Amino acid sequence: MTAASESAILKATLLRASRFGMRLFRNQVGAGVAGVILREVEPGVFLVRGRRVTMGLCTGSSDLIGWKPVTITSDMVGSRVASFVALETKSASGRATPEQINFIDRVLEAGGISAIVRAPEDIDRIRGSIRHG
Repeated sequence: MTAASESAILKATLLRASRFGMRLFRNQVGAGVAGVILREVEPGVFLVRGRRVTMGLCTGSSDLIGWKPVTITSDMVGSRVASFVALETKSASGRATPEQINFIDRVLEAGGISAIVRAPEDIDRIRGSIRHG
């Protein structure tokens, strides 16, 4: 039996999380170049007016970002709020970077839900874990 790829884990995690009311979005972190294509060549393109662009929330931010609806207690007038969710997907052998661990720690510290997910079933473990600071 082969181990699931990070991409397969991510897709299955999105599906499973939605069953528990989580609304998650793919957060791709990276950098690239944008501009006007002057001409295409193999294996790339020549650009004019090229500029560097960055994507994602910040360095180290999790693969999946979103919220989980939470009904708060009656002492808070029964309002419904959204708890921030940040999930970092990794294969069985994948390792989180120090920046990713820091991001997860900051989300947990602020009362959000955050974890490293190595299998979609990990959602069962974290879906109810809401820490209030």
